[in-house]
Amino acid sequence: MAKVTTRTRIQERNRGAILDAALGIFSQYGFRGSTLDQIAEASGLSKPNLLYYFPSKEAIHVELLESLLDTWLDPLRSMKADADPVEEILAYVHGKLEMARKFPRESRLFANEILQGAPRILNDLTNGLKPLVDEKAALIREWSDAGKIAPVDPYHLIFSIWAMTQHYADFDVQVRAVLGGVDPFPGADAYLDQLFRKMLTV
Repeated sequence: MAKVTTRTRIQERNRGAILDAALGIFSQYGFRGSTLDQIAEASGLSKPNLLYYFPSKEAIHVELLESLLDTWLDPLRSMKADADPVEEILAYVHGKLEMARKFPRESRLFANEILQGAPRILNDLTNGLKPLVDEKAALIREWSDAGKIAPVDPYHLIFSIWAMTQHYADFDVQVRAVLGGVDPFPGADAYLDQLFRKMLTV
């Protein structure tokens, strides 16, 4: 029994090493520019050992993307209908910005996939992302129609939040170059709070 437990722990550790290495490689070079050899080297495993855990480069990529998309949607899922609308939307803004701060590689991985036409997660976007966005857009529209927030197109509001938060991860080098190396996130958090609060407050 102890032998099996030790093997399971090793397998979990190796899978984690492969996924972490692949995240770094994919986020830097994109799917097409990445190779199994690069991922194996970065993970500290041989290529045959890597192929024991994942049959292909695409299998690693899909697992990363599906896990990422599920995590990416958590802040939107958390938006509650029975709470203060402005504060709920602002909580979503701050949550998305915090994810950009904590998970820049994941953000770039997702951006690269979308730029390629989302060939590996189009089904997830259609059947997972769209229904959730439709649900929350309907809620935002209800708040707007009831005069609880200023009139706003709910879909373009959500798109704006995505664009203005994920920018800090996807264009991190550019942002820090312009700011002279200063951490952009404290200023971004305050700015986005002010921007969206003014826009949404009746």
